Amino acid sequence: MRVVVVGAGPAGVRAVERLVAAGLRPIWIEEGPQPGGRIYQRPPGGFARTGRDLYGFEARRAEALHAIGDALRDRCDWRPDTLVWNIARTENRLDTLHAGTVREAVSFDAAILCTGAMDRVIPIPGWTIPGVTTLGGAQVSLKTQGVAIGRRVAFVGTGPLLWLCAYQYAKAGAEVAAVLDTTPFATKLRAAPGLIGSAATFLKGLYYIARLRAAGVSVFEGATPRAIEGGDAVTALRLTDAAGGDHAISCDAVAMGWNLKPEAQLADLAGIPFHFDAVGHNWVPARDAAGRTPRKGILLAGDGSRIGGADVAELAGARAALALLADHGQPVDAAEAARLDRALAVQARFRAALEAAFPFPSALAAGMADDTILCRCENVTAGELRAAADEAGAFGAAPEVNRAKAYSRVGMGRCQGRVCGPAGAEVLAAALGCSVEQVGRLRGQPPVKPIPVAPLAEVSA
Repeated sequence: MRVVVVGAGPAGVRAVERLVAAGLRPIWIEEGPQPGGRIYQRPPGGFARTGRDLYGFEARRAEALHAIGDALRDRCDWRPDTLVWNIARTENRLDTLHAGTVREAVSFDAAILCTGAMDRVIPIPGWTIPGVTTLGGAQVSLKTQGVAIGRRVAFVGTGPLLWLCAYQYAKAGAEVAAVLDTTPFATKLRAAPGLIGSAATFLKGLYYIARLRAAGVSVFEGATPRAIEGGDAVTALRLTDAAGGDHAISCDAVAMGWNLKPEAQLADLAGIPFHFDAVGHNWVPARDAAGRTPRKGILLAGDGSRIGGADVAELAGARAALALLADHGQPVDAAEAARLDRALAVQARFRAALEAAFPFPSALAAGMADDTILCRCENVTAGELRAAADEAGAFGAAPEVNRAKAYSRVGMGRCQGRVCGPAGAEVLAAALGCSVEQVGRLRGQPPVKPIPVAPLAEVSA
């Protein structure tokens, strides 16, 4: 049986671990150079900071996962620095790119896609100024090179990653100018009883917040970002606090993000149906509790299918591997499968409480100013997207996001809507007077990420 695992984050490592233990030698494809994923991003050789410095409370877990991943590489067909840029809809075939060269397509009998997540962004005026990154980008800079994105950094958004990233920067010695959380304190307080179900995670979050406050960092909860100021570089963040007061925070860099969204483009290209998850406010591919999808032979695990974090990803990767083995007649430990199912159910309840504590601020996205650049790839403003909803337009109103894309070019650039898509859907839905679920989602197109044209020309020739 020819099995492929895409991704070497927590889900991918645990999936491969179970497959190897069952006697298989899977093909293991990873876009980065080493196992670990973004959450446990590994620095290059010779890096001076310790695991405790890099991963904090998660240092032991990160180092254990790295050790498992390293040990598994020799027992697999390990393919690092390789991007899966397409998956065939009607046959079991992956198209890959390694070191700028298109490789021969990878065929498979079964595949587990562990494609991870990315930051969800709400464009605000000035977000295209040099010095503005996503929260994930700020983390990668710190973990891989020990470099902060600025000397005085402001953090904007909502969700656990906001507070974790700000804490990591403060601990590393960077000056944290402010933390702006768009979620009011009262909203978090109402969700607290559900968060206590995972006490260790809840207490870690409280610790990060307490340490930032104790360090004298300016914290704004229930605040609204108004603009990032600057010309060739960031100079300030303007905001309105929960009481209606206006502030200008001096800073030279801004990291922003509103929770995460699945990197589910491969699932989309594979023809797996999607549905709108009202709890996470994300479009997610259909799968059962074990990771099976309606597309025979393809399973999903980790944040690429539902946002759950590293702990959930490890559980889900192991569970998907057991499901794959069972589906192909391999013996499976039923007790282990049941244990994983119970653990995933507990984590799902905690995740629902977490999403309630840090909801996506739809109103902020829907109400962005007309002159705000929404799609930075194509330089399309929010006002230009709203014009696509106008029935008086040259082609009539766009009733959903893919038609609006055709009218306005939103989502036609290098990121194919991975960045602007969620906020763009909110803008369009508000303009049409309907729910964001009704306007739908941008359909995936290959390649899932930018790739060189020359290698493709060689293949087609």
